[in-house]
Amino acid sequence: MSLKVPKANNLQLFKEGYKQAQGLEDAVLRNIQAVSELSDLVRTSFGPNGRNKLVINHLGRLFVTSDAATIIREIEVVHPAAKLLVMASQAQESEMGDATNTVLIFAGELLKRAESLLVMGLHPSEVIKGYELALAKALAELETLSTYSLPKPFTLEALASAFRPAIASKQYGFEDTLSKLVAEAVLAVMPSNPKSFNVDNVRVVKIMGGNLSMSKVVQGMVFGREPEGMADDTSFLLHAKVAVFTSALDISQTETKGTVLLKNADEMLNFTTGEEKQLEKIIKEIADAGVKVVIGGSSVGELALHYFNRFNIAVIKVLSKFDLRRLCRVVNATPLARMGAPTPEEAGFVDVFETVEIGGDRVTVLRQLVPGDQGYDPTGQGEKTRTATIVLRGATANHLDDLERAVDDGVNVVKSLMKDSRLVPGAGATELELSKRVEEYGSGLKGLVQHAVKRYASALEVVPRTLVENAFGGAEGNEILSQLWTKHAREDGPVWGIDIELERDGTLRATEHEIYDSLAAKSWAIRLATEAAISVLSVDSIIMSKPAGGPKVPQQAGNWDDDD
Repeated sequence: MSLKVPKANNLQLFKEGYKQAQGLEDAVLRNIQAVSELSDLVRTSFGPNGRNKLVINHLGRLFVTSDAATIIREIEVVHPAAKLLVMASQAQESEMGDATNTVLIFAGELLKRAESLLVMGLHPSEVIKGYELALAKALAELETLSTYSLPKPFTLEALASAFRPAIASKQYGFEDTLSKLVAEAVLAVMPSNPKSFNVDNVRVVKIMGGNLSMSKVVQGMVFGREPEGMADDTSFLLHAKVAVFTSALDISQTETKGTVLLKNADEMLNFTTGEEKQLEKIIKEIADAGVKVVIGGSSVGELALHYFNRFNIAVIKVLSKFDLRRLCRVVNATPLARMGAPTPEEAGFVDVFETVEIGGDRVTVLRQLVPGDQGYDPTGQGEKTRTATIVLRGATANHLDDLERAVDDGVNVVKSLMKDSRLVPGAGATELELSKRVEEYGSGLKGLVQHAVKRYASALEVVPRTLVENAFGGAEGNEILSQLWTKHAREDGPVWGIDIELERDGTLRATEHEIYDSLAAKSWAIRLATEAAISVLSVDSIIMSKPAGGPKVPQQAGNWDDDD
C-alpha cells in the first residue's frame, strides 16, 4: 500500500495580485455568458429595422448609430473573452467593411448553442471538432449558392443594386438615394483595372443644412473652405502647378528669445525689413517655378499671405494629414517640410482648381480631367489618379455622421466585389439554406460530433430570426420563419428570404427584388465568427496578472497638509 503524500500548503505559483479562474463553471461558461451579453447588445441593431444605440464615449462624444463596428469601438469592451469577438469583428471591418454585426451575433449564437452541450457533459474538444466540420461544409455549400455576378463593364444600376442592401441596413428608406450617389462616385474613379480600385479615392464631405436630396457627387477633392488668399483670378485655374508644404507658411521663429534695443525711428522701420525681404525672395522663387496653387498643412502667416496675393498664388489650408496625403497622390506631388521652390519632380499638377458654392457654403474643388471633359489635355503622361467627393447634406451632425458610415459600408462592398464579383441571395435566404444543408449533413454523421454540427446548423438560423424579430417581434416572427422553412424545402428554396415590409406572408424572392449580399463578405463573416467561437471554447483557464501602477487612492477632500 502506497503512502499518501501530503500536499504542500500555501503553494504560491504566481506573484501576489494574480487572479485565476479555471474549470467548466468558472472559465468556459462565464466566457460564454460574457460573449452572449455582447452579442445581445448589438443584435437589436441588426438589419434595416435595427435600433440605434446612443453611445457616449470616454471623451464625452455622442454617437447615435446602428453600426456595430462603431458601437463596439466606442464602448471599450474589457472582458478578455468578449475581446476575442471584438477582434474578429474588427478583422471583418478591415477586410470587407461590412457584415461586422453578423460576426458578433453568429459567434454569440454558436456559443449559446454550445453551452447546453457542455452542461449535458460533452467535452469542449468534441464541440470544437463538430464546429470545424460544420464550417467546412457551410463554406463549401456557400460556393454553390451564388446566383448572380456583377456584369462587366460596370453600370450605374448594377453597382447601385449590388450594395443597396448594405446601405439599407444602416439607412433604411434612404438606400436608393445613397446607393446612386455611391455608384456615381465609384464609377467616376474606377481605374482601367477594377481590382486596383482604392476606397481612398472616394471621399465624403459633410455640409450642415438642407436634406439628403440636396447631396451630390463632385468630381475631384472638395475642401469645405475657401482659399486663404484674395489674389486676383484664382477662383478658377486651369492646368495649374501645385506645391504642397507640411510646414507652416510663415517666418520661421528663432529657438531663443532675444532683446533688441532700438534707438531711433529708422532702426524701428528697418528692423523687420530683412526677414520681409527674405520671405519675399522665397515666395518669388515659388512663383518663378510656375506654381499657381500652394497647399499648406499648417498655419499661413499674414505676411506670407500678402506676398502670395502679390504673386497671384492661391493658398489653401488642409489641416488633416490624411487629406494631405490623399491630395499628394491625386496631384502627384511630394509634400515638402521646408518652405521654398519645389523641384520639377516635387511639384504636382492639377487640371482644375476652382471655388464653387454648395448650399450657401463656399468650397474649394481640385480635380483632374478625364477624356471627354471640356479642357482635357491628351498630352498628359500616364493614368491620373482620379478622385470623387460625395457632398452629404443633413440637418444635424449626428445624422451626417451616420450617413457617412452608410456610404463607407457601400464603398467597402464595392472593394470586396472587385476581388470577387459573385453575389448570393440576401434577406436571410442564404443563411437559412445553409442551415438546412448543414443540418442534413449532421444527420448523416456518427458519434458525438453530430450534435455539435446540428447545433451549428440551428445557430445559422439566427440571421433570419434576428431580421424577423427586429421587424415584427417574436410571435409573428415564428410564423414567418415557419413559412420560410416550408419554401426552402421547394426547388427554388435558396432564393426565398424575409420580407420586412410584410406585403404578403412575410417572405419574398430575394433575386426578384435585387436583394444580394457579397459572397466573399459572407464567407469571411462565417469563418471569423466560427474561429472566434472556437477560440473561446478552447479556453479552460483565465489567468490575470495584477494591473500595473500604484493603488487607486481616492482624492482627499480639503487641503493636502490639513491636520486630521
